[in-house]
Amino acid sequence: MVPSPFMSAQCGADFYLKLENMQPIGAFKLRGAYNAVAALPDDVAGVTCCSTGNHGRGVAYAARQRGLRAVICMSNLVPQAKIDGIRALGAEVRICGTSQDDALRASQDLAADQGFVEISPFDDPHVIAGQGTIGLEMLERLPDMGSILVPLSGGGLAAGVALAAKTINPDIRVVGISMDRGAAMYHSIRAGHPVEVEEVASLADSLGGGIGLQNQLSFPMCRDLLDDTILVTEEEIRDALQVLYFQDRIIAEGACVVGMAAILSGKYMPPSGPIGTIITGRNLDMDLFQRVISGQDVRLGDYLLKGKRYDQ
Repeated sequence: MVPSPFMSAQCGADFYLKLENMQPIGAFKLRGAYNAVAALPDDVAGVTCCSTGNHGRGVAYAARQRGLRAVICMSNLVPQAKIDGIRALGAEVRICGTSQDDALRASQDLAADQGFVEISPFDDPHVIAGQGTIGLEMLERLPDMGSILVPLSGGGLAAGVALAAKTINPDIRVVGISMDRGAAMYHSIRAGHPVEVEEVASLADSLGGGIGLQNQLSFPMCRDLLDDTILVTEEEIRDALQVLYFQDRIIAEGACVVGMAAILSGKYMPPSGPIGTIITGRNLDMDLFQRVISGQDVRLGDYLLKGKRYDQ
């Protein structure tokens, strides 16, 4: 946990960054994946999962530690840098369709056909418990924290952090934040049940994908435990990436800065007490990052994100 003086000045409260980008795989996903793989019996044929990148890297890392075969199913929207990182850990990558839902179905088929154990990136009790240790550590460091801003995708991180934090302090506010294009959990909570959304390219690519129409854990937990959910635009994510880089000297993925984007855009202001957010990972396309940081135009699928510097 490190303080961000710039963000503290912006929101009028002490603002802290939980640096999960410094994990061995470059992302918080190692916590849940390692916890789930460690709980498996010795006689499993292998492990599989669907992933937008970081969960797959965590499963690959944990599987290698146990000497298990790992097959990671991903959509064709996943950046090449994340695919290469998983293969470097010894796992097989299969590109399956155009969405996280396609990758999920492929992972489930592999588990059914070959006896692999599927490890959900979010709808698994061991995964949720592993991610929840972030909430424990944040409250250990700052017992009087008033708000935690959590990047929200399939909900494993948000569910675990919210459960841990609210068990310690029921009055703490935990807010889930997504990009405004393809935010599956946000729209599912509003619909009252899991829904599919169109998955599109985004600076926050790690937050893409569905939550699974048969979601049993992360959806009801996010629905019941999150105090609010907020959407931020690609422009607001761009500005927050630049702030994190120029003000805090940190390189991270677009998904990491949605909490900062909510503050900088005025969409969330903490009611009281210190505020924290989770810098979830650093496994990004460095060429894309360089263009964003230098204020160049960026093409995200059919969307053109115009270049701009936040300080200009």
